[in-house]
Amino acid sequence: MERSTVGLIVLLTLSILGVPRAADTQSPTHLRRIGVLWLGSGPAGALFETFQQGLRDLGYTEGQNLAFEHRFGEGSYERLLDLAAELVRLNVDVILATGTPPAQAAQRATTRIPIVFMAVADPVEARLVESLARPGANLTGLTILAPEQSGKRLELLTEAVPGVSRVAVLWNPADRYAALEVRVMEAAARALGVQLQSLEVRNPGEFERAFDAATRDGVGALSILATPFIALNLGRIVNLALEHRLPAIFWARRFAEAGGLMAYGPSQQGLMRRAAALVGKILQGAKPADLPVEQPMRFELVINLKTAQALGITIPPTFLFLADEVIR
Repeated sequence: MERSTVGLIVLLTLSILGVPRAADTQSPTHLRRIGVLWLGSGPAGALFETFQQGLRDLGYTEGQNLAFEHRFGEGSYERLLDLAAELVRLNVDVILATGTPPAQAAQRATTRIPIVFMAVADPVEARLVESLARPGANLTGLTILAPEQSGKRLELLTEAVPGVSRVAVLWNPADRYAALEVRVMEAAARALGVQLQSLEVRNPGEFERAFDAATRDGVGALSILATPFIALNLGRIVNLALEHRLPAIFWARRFAEAGGLMAYGPSQQGLMRRAAALVGKILQGAKPADLPVEQPMRFELVINLKTAQALGITIPPTFLFLADEVIR
């Protein structure tokens, strides 16, 4: 029997038996599983839908050739460690880590499974990667590394609330990246001619004390810096700002959507789309070590006009014109 005929018979046999050929192992028809590690108690709704749409655009659709394994840390780092180990035992194809604590937990759990992190302030300082250009191991992702944005938030706050002379910054002094942002804000405050007051919080139990201090000291506006436990207490902080009648600016649009006055920071939708692109590359065979960590390219300003009205603040029309979105 000729060699070509034998090859044809082998291919037909493999097809009948349903055995995949080597070329199919990277095909979108092959079922892939993505483990998603969350710090909080639930996925970020519409944001995660953006991530899913990004994967669908690449040919990966949940229920067809893609499955998600969600794990929620409920705010506990120890729980994150156990959940990361569980995802490793499930042998998922990629782990998506939604923040610094989930990324660190996943890193401790595996050196084999690719990890894509997102919304990490400083992945080098957190020892997740060797450098942004050359991650060096099984992790890559997206950083929100742009400390200058904290100075920009202060500038925007003084434009939105004309005449404000004393602004407080709510932050965790144990967070090195937040400390860098505070230094940037101090320089911006001097340039703007406003007084900056530090409100330090090390745990959620100190929120009320910090807001009481701001009211007592005559603070006219407030800037909130990103820290995991602050992010987990979104509703509580927004309500405290409203109760103390403090116009506040946050780092992510979801705070403005929840009732905060303003938010300025990297586009969360953009981060999700880029995370999907990185995961897609890895599913197609790319190695995290060869994919540079991406920095934010687009920033967005969101203003909640309903909150401004509740606080008795009139936002200048020229300032509203600057917004990417106005919630009315």
